[in-house]
Amino acid sequence: MTSVILSVLSLVGFVALTAGTALFVAAEFSLTALERSTVDAEARGGDLRARQVQHAHRTLSFQLSGAQLGITITTLITGYLAEPVLARFLNPLMEAIGLNDSAAGTVSLILALIIATSFSMIFGELVPKNLAIARPLATARATAGLQAGFSLVFKWAINGLNGSANRIVRRLGIEPADELRSARSPQELGSLVRASAVSGALDESTAQLVDRSLEFGERTAEDLMTPRVTIESLDLDATVLDLIELSDRTGYSRFPVVDGDLDDTVGVVHVKHAFTVPAAARPTTAVRTLARKVPVVPSTLDGDAVMERVRSDGMQVALVVDEYGGTAGLITMEDLIEEIVGDVRDEHDEPELDAHLYGDGWSCAGLLRTDELARLTGYQAPEGDYETLAGLFLTELGRIPDVGDEIVLPARPGEEHRPWYARILDMDGHRIDRVLLVPGELDEDAEHDPDDTGGDSGNTETADHDRATPDGETR
Repeated sequence: MTSVILSVLSLVGFVALTAGTALFVAAEFSLTALERSTVDAEARGGDLRARQVQHAHRTLSFQLSGAQLGITITTLITGYLAEPVLARFLNPLMEAIGLNDSAAGTVSLILALIIATSFSMIFGELVPKNLAIARPLATARATAGLQAGFSLVFKWAINGLNGSANRIVRRLGIEPADELRSARSPQELGSLVRASAVSGALDESTAQLVDRSLEFGERTAEDLMTPRVTIESLDLDATVLDLIELSDRTGYSRFPVVDGDLDDTVGVVHVKHAFTVPAAARPTTAVRTLARKVPVVPSTLDGDAVMERVRSDGMQVALVVDEYGGTAGLITMEDLIEEIVGDVRDEHDEPELDAHLYGDGWSCAGLLRTDELARLTGYQAPEGDYETLAGLFLTELGRIPDVGDEIVLPARPGEEHRPWYARILDMDGHRIDRVLLVPGELDEDAEHDPDDTGGDSGNTETADHDRATPDGETR
């Protein structure tokens, strides 16, 4: 009788210890699954359990160590109690099916080990883990009090074990943290946005806008600027009438005023300044009298800082200088807005696009950045010492190309896909203006882009001056 009572009590203890393991597992996974903002918002209500969860979340390393200690203790005791008790119940069954005493004892012990381990794993670990991941806040509220009580009782053991582990981690050159990092990097947020778009949680246009906004801060002034080769400028001695004529011819509204070349820019003049000069005086008034100083930023400045500098200036424009102090390009507010919202066009813009379908491929602007190239055409350029499609073509060809020159575009290391071919459609002096990209063999008849307007491709998304509107204001 006593033996039966002890066996029953052992089974009850086994179930209770499995429940203890489940408690610690649930506490561990729920705390790691919670965001700090969620915990703090819940705690502001003044609820005791919410404050317990907040305290546990802010001492996460200590609490997780306590949970691990609890899991270890309950699991060890469970194995000590359950296996011999289950074997004692199973042994008569093994003998009943004809096994001798030795074989029955061995088989009973093996089956007891399997049953006890499976029961403990399913109900003590997997079920509470899945519950905690699915309902982290509710699970944390249910377990925080008991978890905190256990950690307080065994604080001496937890601190000793945790301290030893932290010393080992520091020897590896890593500083232990008591809290999980709740912030997300732009790359992580971008990945979440793209995953949401694929699943349908975000519509495509919203996802693209958010993704572009997250990427904006990683851009530099060099990525955002209008390159100097596409900039129209005015000499110091040019007149206000020259300013009006140049604006009418190009559609641009802002022009650097230079003393010889762009490296000696004295300021920037806006076409609306011309209307402050009487009509009779315009042929004799020099634009240098109207030019205004604008901010000068290094080409390595990040997008957020560039935005701040451009917004703070009344002209809404900034000059970009390279590491040698020379003028590398010009940035306008339109360049920055287009980087976030995409191409912005009005009636003064030429219809040419950065990339548009042409036959079996795409006609692309040479100044198109490689990251934009991937988004617009699907071709993924490998890393290299270039930023644009033109730079990639020059790197592969090794010389200044002529119209009709072709190359096989390189693939990323370890990436196998259908080869991409590129052909020069148009040149602007020594600058590559338009390139035909085709996945597969090139069509020998595709010599020119019928939609190409020719001339300067500075009117693209990545290289565009502000345009003048009928009232003299820019977009």
